[in-house]
Amino acid sequence: MNFDFQAIMVAVLFVTGIIWAIDALSWAKQRHSKVEALPGDALEEQKAALLKEPLMVEWSRSFFPIILVVLVLRSFIVEPFRIPSASMMPTLLAGDFILVNKFSYGIRLPVTDTKIIDSGVPQRGDVAVFRYPKDTSVDYIKRIVGLPGDRVAYINERIFINGKEMPQQNQGAYMGTGIALKMSGANLRQENLGGVEHQILLMKGRRSGEGEYFVPEGHYFVMGDNRDNSNDSRFWGTVPEENLVGKAFMIWMNWDSANGSITWDRLGSSIK
Repeated sequence: MNFDFQAIMVAVLFVTGIIWAIDALSWAKQRHSKVEALPGDALEEQKAALLKEPLMVEWSRSFFPIILVVLVLRSFIVEPFRIPSASMMPTLLAGDFILVNKFSYGIRLPVTDTKIIDSGVPQRGDVAVFRYPKDTSVDYIKRIVGLPGDRVAYINERIFINGKEMPQQNQGAYMGTGIALKMSGANLRQENLGGVEHQILLMKGRRSGEGEYFVPEGHYFVMGDNRDNSNDSRFWGTVPEENLVGKAFMIWMNWDSANGSITWDRLGSSIK
């Protein structure tokens, strides 16, 4: 079962805000009126008991500002994600915890995802998080290869954009450790995607998704860096602009489940 964390946050923020507001406007005044109606010789303990906030008011007053700050940060500035698969190897490993810039592709309202401010557009080579077009409750991460209006071809393990081949340099066999060990022996290459250089993996005998594709206006063609182990635009089509969540820019932590430990040298690494 998938939970919309952002929608839950908005609902909790609304409920706590309403309770806090009602208390400030009404319930607190009623408590003070009861104290003022007490006889002059009333004990301080009695007054304190009458002035004490109900538990739900106390919790609402405490949690409302925290939830507001978290919601603003996650909705408009930066949001953390965890990488669950190997489709972006060697750039990203399963177990990487990444940060995503939420204002790279425009400021959107939480829950409705309505864009209210244009603050940037995707560039070729960006590593982007987006809502999977076949199931928008699921987040995917891939590299943007094709921009609106592009003709993208994937032939003989190479990308062609509008008829121009994207250069590659062979870097030998990939040697992985820990969770990445299973991809050892794959062909490691350096690819130049319109000026953005990054590494990719290729493994003979896997599905390649060869073909030619047209990118409609308002859409983007995405591919995983682990080319023969990625479920991407070659198989299910392009990503609508409104599905974009943000641009991945940093690995803040990695938990290698194969070794049961943190991979310290990946912490703080920039994503290119």
